[in-house]
Amino acid sequence: MEGPTEVPAPVQAAYSYCEAVTGRQARNFAYGIRLLPTDKRHAMSALYAFSRRVDDIGDGTLALEAKRDRLEGMRELLERIRRDAVDEDDIDPVAVALADAARRFPLPLDGLDELIDGVLMDVRGENYETWDDLKTYCRCVAGAIGRLSLGVFGTQPGARGVERAPEYADTLGLALQLTNILRDVREDAGNGRTYLPGDDLAKFGCSAGFRSATPPPGSDFAGLVHFEVRRARALFAEGYRLLPMLDRRSGACVAAMAGIYRRLLDRIERDPEAVLRGRVSLPGREKAYVAVRGLSGLDARHVTRQKLRGRA
Repeated sequence: MEGPTEVPAPVQAAYSYCEAVTGRQARNFAYGIRLLPTDKRHAMSALYAFSRRVDDIGDGTLALEAKRDRLEGMRELLERIRRDAVDEDDIDPVAVALADAARRFPLPLDGLDELIDGVLMDVRGENYETWDDLKTYCRCVAGAIGRLSLGVFGTQPGARGVERAPEYADTLGLALQLTNILRDVREDAGNGRTYLPGDDLAKFGCSAGFRSATPPPGSDFAGLVHFEVRRARALFAEGYRLLPMLDRRSGACVAAMAGIYRRLLDRIERDPEAVLRGRVSLPGREKAYVAVRGLSGLDARHVTRQKLRGRA
C-alpha cells in the first residue's frame, strides 16, 4: 500500500537524480514508467538506479576481487534499507530514494539480492549449457525486477487469478531479458560473454560465437534467431496475463515496455543478421505509438478476451 504523498526536499532531490539516471541510460524503460503516477514513477526510477549501479559494477573494468567487494557493498546497502537505517540526508541519493520507496511500497527487496547473484554469475564468466541454466540467470537479473515492479504496481482488488501475478511478472522479465540477449549478441561476444544456451548454439552450428558482422561459416544463424524469437514470444504471451490484474496506468507502463521489446523481436525476426551489424532499436515515434496503445488498454483487453475464449 502506498504511503503519504508528501516527499521531503532531500528525498525529492534523490528521486530526481534517479530519474535522470533512468532517462539517460534506459530509454525503453523510461518510456514505460513515464505513464505512471509520480509516486510509482519515483519508486521505479529508484529501483532502476540501484540496478544500474549493480550492472555497472559487473560490466566495469575493475579486477575480479574488487568487483566482488563492490557487489558485497551493495548487499550491505540493501541490509541498511531493510533495517530502515538510511536517513533522508544520506550522501547517496540512490540509497535515499530506494529507502523511501521501500517505506511506501511492499518491495520484495530479496529480488535485488538475486540481481547481485546474477551479476556475480557474469563476473565469474559463467556460460549456460541449457535453457534451464539460462533461465536461472534471467530470473536473477530480470525476473526479480519484474517481481519488484509488481510491488510498486500492486494488483486490482478482486482480479481473477491474482495469486499468479508474481509468476507472470517473473515471466515477463524473462521475455525482456531474452530479447536483450538476442539484441546484444555481438556486443556481448566482444566482451567475451555468450548467453545463449550452448546446446542451442551447437544445434544450429553457432558454437564458434559471434565476433564478426557475419554468422559463423556453415551455421544456420537465422534458424537460431528464429528459434529464440519463438521462445521469447511464448514467454511474452504467458507474462501478458499479468495485464488485466493491474490498474490502468500500471498496465499501460507494462504494456509499453513489453510492447517495445516485442517490436524489437519483430525487427530481429525479419533480419536476423542485423544483430551482428549493430544494435537494433526502435525510432521514438514507434515507441510513442506503443505507449499510446498501452494507455488505451488494448493489450489488456486482448488478453482478457483470450482468457474468456479459453474458458468457453
